[in-house]
Amino acid sequence: MVDIVRKTSPRKKLIRRIIYGAVALCGVLGTTVLLSRLKPAAPEVDGGTVWREPVVRSDMVVDVHGLGVLTPLDITWVPAMTDGRVEQRLVLPGQAVKADSVLMILSNPATEQAEVDADMQLKEAQAAYNSLKAQLDSQLLDQKAKATQVASDYEQAKLQADRDGQLAKMGLGSELTSSLSKSKADSLEIQTQVEKDRVGVLANSVKAQLAEQEAKVEAAKALYDLRHKQVDDLKVRAGIDGIMQLLPVEVGQQVTAGTSLARVAQPKHLKAEIKIAETQSGAVQLGMPATVDTHNGIIPGHVIRVDPSVVNGTRTVDVALDGPLPPGAVPDLSVDGTIELDHLHDVLNVGRPAFGQQDSKVTLFKVDKDGKGATRVQVVLGRSSVNKIEILNGLEVGDVVILSDMSRWDGYDRIRLTG
Repeated sequence: MVDIVRKTSPRKKLIRRIIYGAVALCGVLGTTVLLSRLKPAAPEVDGGTVWREPVVRSDMVVDVHGLGVLTPLDITWVPAMTDGRVEQRLVLPGQAVKADSVLMILSNPATEQAEVDADMQLKEAQAAYNSLKAQLDSQLLDQKAKATQVASDYEQAKLQADRDGQLAKMGLGSELTSSLSKSKADSLEIQTQVEKDRVGVLANSVKAQLAEQEAKVEAAKALYDLRHKQVDDLKVRAGIDGIMQLLPVEVGQQVTAGTSLARVAQPKHLKAEIKIAETQSGAVQLGMPATVDTHNGIIPGHVIRVDPSVVNGTRTVDVALDGPLPPGAVPDLSVDGTIELDHLHDVLNVGRPAFGQQDSKVTLFKVDKDGKGATRVQVVLGRSSVNKIEILNGLEVGDVVILSDMSRWDGYDRIRLTG
């Protein structure tokens, strides 16, 4: 039997090839789409290296934290009260001083000479007063003696006139003699009154002249007191009991009035100056409770001042210390300060994540129930404290979330926890 060779037309071969090519192309396209839709495998993360914490419902303290130092509450800058040259420094920084302790001695020849001149002027004014007083007292005594003499003459003349009048009435004396005696007595009476008036006028004049000279003495004394104080101020005193902190001038240095010569502080009266981030300081108010950690004890306190200015992104908050100072608490000691802003009751909260500010939305990895994996979820955050933050949405009580920095796995919605 002979096989008959069938002939296939070129047109059919072309159609067959087109069909095969289309099927192959669809297969390639389907495979590509399928592969593109496949999610990347979840990366493995060592569970022992991540910080995880459960979500709880409890009261939460809203607070802010900052670093700072202890500073004296009572600080006295001792200024130069007059121009001078530093001759001696008698106290060094760190030494205890009393209010009347002499810290340094200045010199100023002009000031010292001015005191000598003022002393001489005071003595001259006092001598002039004493001389004038003696002179006026003498004049007043003379006038009083004259008035007394005239008064005595008047009394005698009055007695004479009375006697001559009686004799004339009895016919034993003449009327002329009686009249002359009476006229003399009347004249001396008037003169007696005049002399008394002169005593009063002179006494007032004495007072006025002495008062004028006394004013000159007082002026001279005031000038002397001023010059004496200026000389005394050349001995620079501490002004308060405390510790010498700073002595910024050297022996031989020329200083002018008003120059700060020393700083004295009371070491037992301290406050804390805490630097709070500008973004967190807006809610800080006067009187808010605070704690200050000296690393050797925690001291309760309260806010007494909030600096209105911002420096290097922070504001300074002064905290008064309400408790006793622990050992080693000295000025300029570095401390940690925490200020309580509010107390929230029965709120959903968790530890603060590595990235996540208050009143913001973040994504966190929520750990699976079996603890072998974690899925990224969106969480709405509320108010925060130093180590806690309020949860407004996205989590429930009992959920465990990873609080560590997970930015390395930002491209993944799920991770596997190992270890």
